[in-house]
Amino acid sequence: MEIAIMVEGQNGLNWKRWKNIAAAVEDLGFFGLFRSDHFTNTSPPDKDSLELWISLTWLASNSRRIQFGPLVTPFSFRHPVITARMASAVDDLSGGRLILGLGAGWQKREHDIYGFELMEPEARFDRMEDGLKLIKSLFESDEIFNYEGSFYQAKEAIMLPRPLRNGGPTILIGGIGKNRTLPLAAKYAGEWNAMFLNPIKFRNLNAEMNRILHTFGRAPESITKSMMTGLRFGRTKQELRAKMANSDSTTEDLRKRGIIVGVGGEIKTQLMELENAGLKRLMLQWLDLDDLVGLAALAKVVL
Repeated sequence: MEIAIMVEGQNGLNWKRWKNIAAAVEDLGFFGLFRSDHFTNTSPPDKDSLELWISLTWLASNSRRIQFGPLVTPFSFRHPVITARMASAVDDLSGGRLILGLGAGWQKREHDIYGFELMEPEARFDRMEDGLKLIKSLFESDEIFNYEGSFYQAKEAIMLPRPLRNGGPTILIGGIGKNRTLPLAAKYAGEWNAMFLNPIKFRNLNAEMNRILHTFGRAPESITKSMMTGLRFGRTKQELRAKMANSDSTTEDLRKRGIIVGVGGEIKTQLMELENAGLKRLMLQWLDLDDLVGLAALAKVVL
C-alpha cells in the first residue's frame, strides 16, 4: 500500500512550511503530498492559508518523483474551465504527477465570507457533475466541441496546448456518500478517495463501490481505491500519551472512527488491516506543520 502525507492548507500553511514539508516528503520516500483547498478554518481564529494552485505549481518544479494534488478543490471556488487549464498545465510541468482531486464544496463559513455560492446539497452535486463533464471534455477532446449544461456552457471550445498525458491528469473524487459521491467517482474518476473509515467499514463501502462500478461497465481494478484519514503518532508511548492528553476520545474510540493511532508496530498493524480490506493508497493527515522530526520518525515506521 502506498503511503502519502496530507496537510490542511488552512491550518497555518505558508511558504516556509510548504517548502520544508515538500522536501521532507520527497526525501523520506513517501508516495505523495496532498493538501486541502480552503480559505479559512470552520471557525476562528483564521491562520495562514497558502493559495492551492500557486503552491502546486511551485511543487511541480521543485520535486522530482512524488505525486501530489488537492484533497479536494471544490467547484464552488473556480469555474471548471479555469480548474482544467491550471490542472493540465501543472500536470505537464511536473511530468505527469498531478492527481486532480475534485469536490462539490462544503465549508459554509468560507463561502459566506468571500461570497462564493455553496448551494443546497442536491444542487451542489448537480453543479459538480456538470463541471466534471466539462472538465472531462476539455481533457479528452482533440476537436472543437460545444457543451450545454445546466450550470456551465462552452461554444467552439478546445483546450490548447493539449495535455501531454493522454486524457489529462487523473481525476480523484473524494467522499463516502452512496447516493451521489460513489456514482460520480465510478462514472468520472480514476481514483476514489474515502475518508476516516476503519477496515470493516472500508471493506463494506468498497464492496458497494465495486457494485456501482459494475453498473457502469467498469472493473473494480479500473479505479484506484485510496483514503484520507487522521493520525495520532508518537515516537514513544510517553509522546503519544502527551498528544492524546487533550483528546476527549480514547485510543480505541479513535481507531473505530478510522483514525490511525499508536507507536511503531501498532501503526503498521493498522495499515496492514486496511490493505487487507482492499485499500491501495493512504493519505495520512499530518497536522503539526513544523514537526519534521516526527515526520521522519513516521517514515521509518511505515516505509
